[in-house]
Formats: sequence, C-alpha cells, structure tokens
Amino acid sequence: MAPKVVVKPKRAQPFYARHPWVFAGAIDRVEGEPADGAEVDLVSHADKFIARGLYNAKSKIQVRLYNWEPDAPLDRAFFHGRVERAVRLRHDVLKLNGPDAGYRVVFSESDFLTGMVVDKYADWLTVQFTALGLAQRREEIVGVLCEHLKPRGVYLRTEKGIGKLEGIELQDGLLWGEPPPADLSIQENGLRIFVNLAEGQKTGYYLDQRDNRAAVAKLCPGKRVLDAFCYSGGFGLYAAKAGAAEVLGVDGSEPALELARRNAAANDLANIAFDCEDVFKHLEKMVAVRRQFDVVVLDPPKFARNRAAVPDAIKGYRRLHQLALKLLAKDGVLVSCCCTGLIAMSDLEDLIAQVATEARRDLQIFERRGPAADHPVAASCRESGYLKCVVSRAC
Repeated sequence: MAPKVVVKPKRAQPFYARHPWVFAGAIDRVEGEPADGAEVDLVSHADKFIARGLYNAKSKIQVRLYNWEPDAPLDRAFFHGRVERAVRLRHDVLKLNGPDAGYRVVFSESDFLTGMVVDKYADWLTVQFTALGLAQRREEIVGVLCEHLKPRGVYLRTEKGIGKLEGIELQDGLLWGEPPPADLSIQENGLRIFVNLAEGQKTGYYLDQRDNRAAVAKLCPGKRVLDAFCYSGGFGLYAAKAGAAEVLGVDGSEPALELARRNAAANDLANIAFDCEDVFKHLEKMVAVRRQFDVVVLDPPKFARNRAAVPDAIKGYRRLHQLALKLLAKDGVLVSCCCTGLIAMSDLEDLIAQVATEARRDLQIFERRGPAADHPVAASCRESGYLKCVVSRAC
C-alpha cells in the first residue's frame, strides 16, 4: 500500500479536476515515510482517493500526479500506455512521422506525463526530465520509448537550474544507443535543418515554432526581413526560401549562427546574412542609422522563470518592441513571440498596443497563434500553453 499525502480541507478540487501539481501549501500531512521519487496516493481530508503520484519533498511541487485510477501502479505498463497515447497523436492524427522528421513526442503535462519532454530528430530522441520521480525511472522510460519509436540513440538533455529545484543529479549525455552524428539534420516544411542535440538550445531546436515560421514566410516574398534572436536560422530561413528580397538574422550565440549559416548553405539560400551581437545593442545601432525592414520578427528566449522576474521581463519585451517599431517601415509586419509562460496573450497584446501608441503608429493585430500541434495544451493544466505569437501591421 502506497504512503498517503492528505490534502488540506477545501483544497482538493483542482486535483479531482486532474491538475497534476500538488504544491506544499495544499498538503495537510504525509502518512508514511515516502522517499523522494516514491509513489504516493493523494487523498482528500476525508480519506477519499484522488490520484496516484510521485513524491518529492525537495520540490515546490511536492507531488506530481499521473493516474486517477485507484490501485493502479506507476509501472512499465502505465508508462507504455501513456507514451503510446502520445505517439498516436503525432503519428495517426498529426501525421508528423515522415522521413527525417523533427517533432515533439511527449510534452510533459500536455501528455499527462508531467516532468518529461521527448523530442524526435530523424532517428534520434532527446529526453529531458524536470521531475525527480521520472528521472529515477529513466531506464524503464527509455526502454518504453525505444519500443514505440525504434530510435538509433537516445540523448539526455538537462534544464538549467532544475537540479537544484528538484534534487536531480544528471548530466547531458547519451542514455542509450548510438551518439548523434555531427551532421544530424531534419526536414521541416521543405527545408533541411541541421540540429545539435549535444549543445543546442532547449533539446536541440525550436520545434514549437514550426507552423508559425511557415505562416510568417507567406508574408515575406520581396520583403526586407529582420529575424531577431534567430538561433539556427528560424524564421529567417523560411523567409529567405519564400523569396524575401533580403533577410538579416541576429543572435548573440556564434555556435547558433554557425548552424544557421550551415542551414542557409544546405538550402542554397543566398539572400540571408547573419550578425553575431547582443540583439538589443544591434537593434539600437540599426535604429541610429535609420535602417528599415518590411517584416520584423521578435523571437526572444524566455525572459522570466518565476513570478518575481516578470516585471523585468515586461521591461525587456517593451524595449524590444520600441526598437522594432522604429525599424519597421510603413505598413510593415511585426511578429511578436513570447515563450514566457507567466506572461499571458492579453499581457503581450497590451504591451504591443501601448508601445504602438507611444510611437504614434496605428497597429492592427491580424493573427494570434500558438505552438505547433505537437505541443498541445492539456485542458486540465492550461499552464502548458506557454507560447504566444502575435502578427500585426504597423501603419
């Protein structure tokens, strides 16, 4: 019988509604002595079963919930079923499993496996654990992934700061099979994209922007395009392929731009250039010389990882948009991306509107977008909907 975690009176409703995070403040007491990573039953103050989860006293999320069926262990059969369900969405519904494809296989809370992300890049998988209980079960989970997806190798990526928050002691490296080759690439919407699983940002590439890149590319033929925070090419590669007159990608990481240049060459794109410099400073320099673009894409990394950092993040987004509007030609298109989950779509739109008013420009929002469909949002955990993309015209 699993140890019990008893919820405080009147605090159980979110968990009956299948929200997977039980913070310390919702817990009345723990019955038994569960080790960190152990299975526990979450029960109401009246001792009624709610869900089965994994315990971690070191984490702010002290129980992560996975199964709402009583007496159902979190064993290999459980993980097999969860992964199978995630794979069916990507293969049977979304039809993403083409040759050399890149897509998200498991998206943590959105696939009801809170604390784990799995991406597929051609014949390789990357796995990232942000929950101690799943990290402890990594061999079992990798076995299940291999059974379903038949990869040549599985590579572990760690998230900065998560070790301290969760008590996870892991290092990036090969978990199973062959190491990924230096020339590993995927096909995405007709583009050949090189990815670096060992050193690239996130798990190697920003798969979540796939559909947004394709949508924005349709607005770029014949245009002057600026892709700020371009990483390995991103929106800029799509714009160049779509026939932009010229494209400039700016990023502060030279290794990322090395990949970007490789990607441009691999796709025979001569109408794109890249500058390695602090993005804010580079935009300021271009404003000073009155440079203009017809399309400006802002796709910065996450600016805030906790609520205390949100005010500074808002200042950063505001400054970026102030500079972007000065660089944007009349009737130009502004693409505003925000992957900071603590900032809502309405917050981003309010900020854009305020900056446009300050700049004395009329602005029309004509498209609101989110991540690609392999990054779904769990109805029971709307926090999993983190990416915002607002497309507007500044007159």
